[in-house]
Amino acid sequence: MRRRAGLALAGAAALAWGEWLNWRWSRALVGSGEGASEAVVVLGYRNPGPKANFINRSRVRAGLRSVAMDGARDTRVIFSGGATGSHASEAQLMADHAKSVLGFDGTVVLEDQSATTWENITNVIPLLEDVDRIKIASQPAHALKARAYLRRQRPDLAERLVRAEDYRPGEWIIGKPLLALYGLWKLRVLKAEERKVSL
Repeated sequence: MRRRAGLALAGAAALAWGEWLNWRWSRALVGSGEGASEAVVVLGYRNPGPKANFINRSRVRAGLRSVAMDGARDTRVIFSGGATGSHASEAQLMADHAKSVLGFDGTVVLEDQSATTWENITNVIPLLEDVDRIKIASQPAHALKARAYLRRQRPDLAERLVRAEDYRPGEWIIGKPLLALYGLWKLRVLKAEERKVSL
């Protein structure tokens, strides 16, 4: 009985830790942002098949629920990711899912040449020059890494970063401890100031 209670407590602690880290990452390197125009950048994940995979579908949902959640009137959604197989690019597969499955009818732009997160940011920069606010949607750790890369490449544009709706309490709750561990490994390339939470 005591062992079972100990395992339950450890499991609850792991879930809480995963939630906390993902919440924290979703609020790092963002500001409050003002203005009528915004871009939501949705980052792709390896997708060798003919349809958006589970991870890309989840990123599309996060991107679409980030659209004008704080009142922007002019929003474009930029799907970013190149081809990883013989099928269409990640960007095209995500855009197809957003339109045909989720019914999104807003402005869509494709960036279909990127193979890495660094390239995602490099290649979307020309599409961000004229917007007031920038949101990057992915899993929270990956989105933070992308925001840090934008800060390194174009600090002036990074000033326009605002929070996307890519963290929700309880979403992916069972997987969040694993996502947190993976995120810690992937974010080891960031400096301490790049992990600072914006309150």
